[in-house]
Amino acid sequence: MISTNELLGLEGKTAVVTGAGGVICSRIAEGLCEVGMNVMLLDIDEARAIENAKMLKEKFPTQVVEGFFANVLDKRSLESAKTRILSFVDAIDYIVNGAGGNSPKATTQAEQIIPGENNGLTDFFDLEMEGFDHVFNLNFKGTILPTMVFGKDMIERGTGGVLNISSMNAFSPLTKIPAYSAAKSSINNFTQWLAVHFAKTGVRVNAIAPGFFLTTQNKFLLLDEEGNPTERGQKIINNTPMGRYGEIEELVGTSVYLLSNMAKFVTGIVVPIDGGFSAYSGV
Repeated sequence: MISTNELLGLEGKTAVVTGAGGVICSRIAEGLCEVGMNVMLLDIDEARAIENAKMLKEKFPTQVVEGFFANVLDKRSLESAKTRILSFVDAIDYIVNGAGGNSPKATTQAEQIIPGENNGLTDFFDLEMEGFDHVFNLNFKGTILPTMVFGKDMIERGTGGVLNISSMNAFSPLTKIPAYSAAKSSINNFTQWLAVHFAKTGVRVNAIAPGFFLTTQNKFLLLDEEGNPTERGQKIINNTPMGRYGEIEELVGTSVYLLSNMAKFVTGIVVPIDGGFSAYSGV
């Protein structure tokens, strides 16, 4: 009988994961370790990347797991990280582009402009372009540059894969966060474009689009001090057919599949992992 790891074909391969200091990408990194991969964790918060790598090393002592500083908006920083990584492994086989985020300067307090009823809540006309620039750079440029730096060797070897992290916001924008929704939509478009561009090289490009998962960034928006859903959080639950937030580990299976040999003929897709949120019309 063929084992699961033989089917996946990932054992001994090396993946670079950006944004690996965060909750989502550190768990994806762990999931890649669980199927026998070597994993290199990159984050602008070097201490977090190193600490997460240390925990994974203790759990997976036979695999190569290291944490490094890298700024996904600085090509030289990424190239420096690549040089250090290649002192530990012979080749980089996959890149998971997980770095991203939002900005208060590109977020409204009001969901809609209702004349005479917003009571001073910020709206579209209060947004700052500095916030938009930050969000688009971090999410879009922060996906392009790591792919340029770590993807070229994959092309030369004729094998490998790119996994981008989009969002269900890319399919249907949420209120209050126009920059983040638009930036994640750009990830979907770029994933499709790059998949076609790379299609004859042996390197596949796909993305996952997480729905609502409790993270350090959004927990205070979705839960009150007693752990109950806020008004916005309850709206999300009501519009998620499965009636709950996702568990971080529920992102791992799809991520592993899209990188693996089981998805050899899969490229250019964005998979929602959202409990049905993007499929539900609200009625």
